[in-house]
Parts: sequence; C-alpha cells; structure tokens
Amino acid sequence: MSKTFTYYPGCSSQASAIHLDKSLRAVGSKLGYTFNDIADWNCCGASVGHIEGGHLPHHALSGRNLAQAQQQGANDVATPCAACYLNTHYTNETIRTNPTMKDKVNQALAAGGLSYDGSLHVRHICEIIVNDFGMDAVKAQVVKPLTGLKVAGWVGCQTVRPFARTERGGNFDTSYDQPVFLDNMITACGAEPLDFKNRTSCCGGSVSVMNPDKTLHLMKRILDEAQEKGADVITTPCPLCQTNLEMYQDELNKRHGTSFHFPVVFYSQLMTIAFGMDPKKDANLDAQMIPADKLAAFAG
Repeated sequence: MSKTFTYYPGCSSQASAIHLDKSLRAVGSKLGYTFNDIADWNCCGASVGHIEGGHLPHHALSGRNLAQAQQQGANDVATPCAACYLNTHYTNETIRTNPTMKDKVNQALAAGGLSYDGSLHVRHICEIIVNDFGMDAVKAQVVKPLTGLKVAGWVGCQTVRPFARTERGGNFDTSYDQPVFLDNMITACGAEPLDFKNRTSCCGGSVSVMNPDKTLHLMKRILDEAQEKGADVITTPCPLCQTNLEMYQDELNKRHGTSFHFPVVFYSQLMTIAFGMDPKKDANLDAQMIPADKLAAFAG
C-alpha cells in the first residue's frame, strides 16, 4: 500500500526537531507513505498564537497553509507536530463548520490572492500510522528488534487532546489520560514499554522556553519517574516536549543534585533503527543533545 500526503512540516522541523522530520521521511520509505511538502508554508502560531492576535489572525495563519495545500491537490494534510496539528486541524474544522469565521478567514486570505473552502482533512502522522498502516505493518518492517531496550513512552499533553477520540481525529486512541498508541509502537519495534504514569504530563510547553523557572518542576516529575522505572530512553511524538526535556536536564541536575542523563528520542527514530536503517542519515541520532547510545547500538 502506498499513500501520498500533503505535508506541513512546521517550524521545528527546520531546526530543533529536524531528527523527527528526517526519521519520519525514512519510515515512510518502508511503510509506504510519501510527503508532498506544502509550498511556501508559514508558522501556524504554535502555542502562543492566541496571546495577542485573537482567533482571526490565528485561523488566518493556518488558513493560508491550508489554501496552499489545496492548490496542490485533494490529498489529506499530514503534520507531525502536536501544536501544528492542534492549530491546523482546529482551523480546518472551524472553517468547515463556522460560515462566519470561514468568510472572515477568506477575506484575510484574499489579500494574498488565496482562498480556502474547508474540504481537506488534516491528520496527525501518529494517527495515520495507527489507522492507515497499523502495528502489523510496523512489525513487518522490523529487522533489528530493540530487544531489552526499556522505553518510557511520553505522549505529552497535546497530541491526544482534544481530537484523538473524535471521528475527524481518527479515533486513534480511546483515552486522553492513558493512551496506548505510543506503547503499541514501542512494542512493535521490539522494545519494552514501561508503565509510565506521567505519559500525558505537561512539560510546560512554550512557557519553558520563555520562563523555565515556572516549569522545571513539571519536567523533574517526568524525569523522576523515568529514573525510578529504569528507562534507557524516553520517547515522544512532540517536538517541543523532546526539546524541553533534553535541554533542561543539566539545569535540573545543578539545582537538585540529580543525575538525569536521559536521551529523549522520537518514536520514528525507534522505528528507523528497528527497520535496520542508518542511525545518522535516517534516524539522525546525531541531532540528539543527549546521545542515545543504547538505541544506536542496535544499528550495529
């Protein structure tokens, strides 16, 4: 089975989460999906889009991406970032169901010679892997099972909320508090998913970047459990979660006398290594702030 998606990579794919972008493209070559990037895409507003501008500018940002995507065809729009998905999916569903906001967004888009009718479907790549391909397809590609690797599956607070249990969100997980899709991916790769109670805990998101003093305690709670459970790595689908949890471990160690040194990898990197692909070119493990040596060892 082969599928093509119009791809909205999001800002993090160009820098802090380049290893998510590269590994997802590598995984696609095995599972059978390809990405057609949106031409001239822009930031979706991420986590702070509502702070100053309000709803219309926020929807106009994502509306422009959707208008550009529509010009490239009717394929579903796929995005890997929790914030990008929330903003783009939300805007798409608003335009579909709210004629007043649709008109306002299109008035804004008209300034750039664009318009959008709400006919596309915006999907998270985790949902696509779960629903369009499935764990049997993931297992079928595993040639180097990650046997013995203990993985704390940390979904984060945004990926499943609020759309995972909706029809348009694919109903790809049945629980907002105890989602299982990430553990299923870990298992499909041959690794051991830990019973991780903080799997949907918040790291502080964009607040951590602006004012980590207000959020370090949130990250410590996640890392404390990973240490308690004996995790070798933490894996997540969320770019900002990944960046925050790796970036602030040194600061937490200085403040609390802890010894955190957990690599935080993306689920697609686990798949890439389990699929027998190159740890640098395909998994881009060299982009980690904390080296994922135990994962890289499976590459041989």
